[in-house]
Amino acid sequence: MSHRFIARTEEDTITLAENLESAKFPNMVICLYGDLSSGKTLFVKGFAHALEVHDDVTSPTFNIIKEYVGQLPLFHMEVYRCGDDIECLGLEEYFTKKGVVIIEWADLIEERLPKERLDIHIQVLDNDARIFMLKPHGEKHEEAVEAAI
Repeated sequence: MSHRFIARTEEDTITLAENLESAKFPNMVICLYGDLSSGKTLFVKGFAHALEVHDDVTSPTFNIIKEYVGQLPLFHMEVYRCGDDIECLGLEEYFTKKGVVIIEWADLIEERLPKERLDIHIQVLDNDARIFMLKPHGEKHEEAVEAAI
């Protein structure tokens, strides 16, 4: 089942991320889909802040994967520039490291994503407003969305 959330401000996006963080669990995988400037990294910042990550969270465009320490490890990935090099990242290992994985541009590696995950499609309405379509795959992700929305 899909769930819809409308964020009219950046604060609404952060609130959604914080609410999802409160329902986190080890090996949670969140896949973000959306155009440039749709709010993917802002969502990750909100999630990380609620996870008590004290580092500055930035887009991992050139790093591809950034690891943060919080209540659980946070593995923030942006796979936009990976191309065929995705094989060398050991991506599948991150899905079992007992942390939370958040992947920006997940549509580029869909065939490598775990079956159980939360897909979040972000649609830009205007400068501030966004529609978040949350589609959980698997019972734990469904429960997390139900608790957050």
